[in-house]
Amino acid sequence: MTFDPVQIELFHHRLGGIAEEMGAALQRSAFSPNIKERRDYSCALFDGGGRMVSQGENIPVHLGSMPDAVAAALREAPPGEGEMTLLNDPFRGGTHLPDLTVVAPVVLGGAGVAGSPAIRFYVANRAHHADIGGMSAGSMPLSTEIFQEGLVIPPVRIVRQGEIDRDLLRLLLANVRTPEEREGDLRAQIAACRLGNGASSRWWRASARRNSARRRRRLPATRSG
Repeated sequence: MTFDPVQIELFHHRLGGIAEEMGAALQRSAFSPNIKERRDYSCALFDGGGRMVSQGENIPVHLGSMPDAVAAALREAPPGEGEMTLLNDPFRGGTHLPDLTVVAPVVLGGAGVAGSPAIRFYVANRAHHADIGGMSAGSMPLSTEIFQEGLVIPPVRIVRQGEIDRDLLRLLLANVRTPEEREGDLRAQIAACRLGNGASSRWWRASARRNSARRRRRLPATRSG
């Protein structure tokens, strides 16, 4: 198999651009200074198997552990079409508890396992929330066990059928000191994943059309008669 270095470079920049677009949307939409001003967030794209294929120029410690978080999400609460998975558990690829990760699938044409829609990519982002509960404001205490730091969230589906799970959101907001800000930041993360989903879908379809046209041009002309 031969690879076109120009095509590879184009893919590299386009997919990286999608991650950067997600980050810009997250920053603009967020409520807290942690995300809007300190830019304590990261965004990345993963292939259908959960392997990272591109990332924004964000926080290295986020991006280094995000593949493990995505793997945990796909293993324990894989998001299907219209769903997103939320987690922050450090033992499942998280960092510290204030860093919440949202993972969403990019579902495109074709059949997947057992005839289900094919998931070509996953988009994910991680953002530092100003508080996630625990023994002190900011959720970064001098603790002796993880439960003093705040709410531990294993992989759970925060979005179902395209809508936020209100019961799960109420549970989360009941355990933090700044619920309105937390909801705003979480909704910004969800919106960033939706933007990444749309951008990835458009890129995939455009690439498929170009490749199809290229293959047709290479076919030998048929002779009539």
